[in-house]
Amino acid sequence: MMKTKQSRGRTSWLIIGAVVTALAEPPLAGPALAADAGRDTGLTWRDCAGQGALTGMRCAGIEVPVDWAAPDGPKIKLDLARLPATEPARRIGSVMGMPGGPGADGIEDLKRAAPGLTELRRRFDIVAYDSRARVWLNQVPPSCMQSATTLRDPRNRKEYTAQATVMTKAFNACQKADKTGLFAHLDSLSVARDLEAVRAALGEDRLSFMANSYGGVTAAAYARLFPQRIRAMYVDGVVNQVLGWPDQALRTLPGRERVFSKFTTWCAATPACALHGQDAAAVWRKLTRDADRKPIPVTSSELGKGELTGWQLRNLGFMNDPGPDNSLWLAFAESVNKARRGDGSGFADFILGNSRVWAMPGVLAMSCGDDRGYTGYAQLQKFRAQARELSPNFGGAPSQDALGCAGWPLKVVNPSRPLPTRGLPPVLGVGSTWGDYAWTDTFTKMIPGSVTVAYDAPGHALYLLGKKCPIAHATAYLTDLTLPKPGTTCPAEN
Repeated sequence: MMKTKQSRGRTSWLIIGAVVTALAEPPLAGPALAADAGRDTGLTWRDCAGQGALTGMRCAGIEVPVDWAAPDGPKIKLDLARLPATEPARRIGSVMGMPGGPGADGIEDLKRAAPGLTELRRRFDIVAYDSRARVWLNQVPPSCMQSATTLRDPRNRKEYTAQATVMTKAFNACQKADKTGLFAHLDSLSVARDLEAVRAALGEDRLSFMANSYGGVTAAAYARLFPQRIRAMYVDGVVNQVLGWPDQALRTLPGRERVFSKFTTWCAATPACALHGQDAAAVWRKLTRDADRKPIPVTSSELGKGELTGWQLRNLGFMNDPGPDNSLWLAFAESVNKARRGDGSGFADFILGNSRVWAMPGVLAMSCGDDRGYTGYAQLQKFRAQARELSPNFGGAPSQDALGCAGWPLKVVNPSRPLPTRGLPPVLGVGSTWGDYAWTDTFTKMIPGSVTVAYDAPGHALYLLGKKCPIAHATAYLTDLTLPKPGTTCPAEN
């Protein structure tokens, strides 16, 4: 999913995939060049231009309608990249990536993942693309990337409505400034139709898919529209929009509590932890309660002045991943220790950065059409009550993205609704027990015969991280359509 990033020992924020890097590679020879001919129906493959391409990579482009309801209207161009099968005589077909974000660079993902795809590439062409959300990010009006407000956890219906109204005004202004027409057509149903156009252009009767993170929303949309075109589907740390965003947020809370318990146990046994010798969980809860009553003023070197509320801290303060040598947990404990004394600098850049991102209409436009917002204040209140029961340390905190999307002025064209599973093949999922397993497992459980493998360590989008055990299961499944036994677990890897 679109997200921000926390680095070792310090915090920083960024929007994933805001810059396109061109690709370059010398011409191919022999069978790989022959693989470009005679199979595609509408693509012209060429040597990639630019820097950083992988050996054997070929590039192409495809035009698709901005609005699939008006196929003869304005078009956009999607960039494609392909690593041809290294054993073309044994080639099975194409594996297509569904990148996360939304707006992640699918071609950069392919470059990142390629070392772990060597075995898969023997039998498949590996195809990546930059989605329409990526095109949007490269052409979005600058005004759309300005924060419309400082999002707050609304204390009552009046505050909820007032905040949603501010966001609605910002969305309307962004749509007016948009010259591409994409603002209203960034939903995952449109993305799925783009992928179907790519499939047809590749000349493949069916495709195999690898989806990660927000790519799960695209995967569900494609399965809903074109189930007969799916040969196999591997889903890695995917959000399950089918069950609704509040459901997915709730499902992460028990796991987050388990990881927080690991943190407090580690802190109690680690003299270097700034909260060592104290009840770290109690210190954290008091900090967030106090910050809800009286926000902590901060000054970010990157973002200027702001303040930290308990809601923001519960949403964004704790990282499930302890980091190398527990560096992130050491930094978290130190930040908590300073924050309870009125110095919130350890959280300032990361939390203020995220808060700004999730109030940018140009960012939210990439997912609000996928039903990301609350339907109203009553749904928010229901979520709060359920979250408080599940999580004493993090519950009751509505997510910033959903609060921003509450002001979405257009029709939700891809609402959360059941997935028709008839005709779908069993899928393979992988997820981290420290984070996204609950999301992925709900996705695979929708489709009879599917299996989710648990990775017993932190990590998200594991094939992009080069984790060998998940990649081995994905390769076996995508190649032979064989699934591991239910309950299979992958051990932690360095």
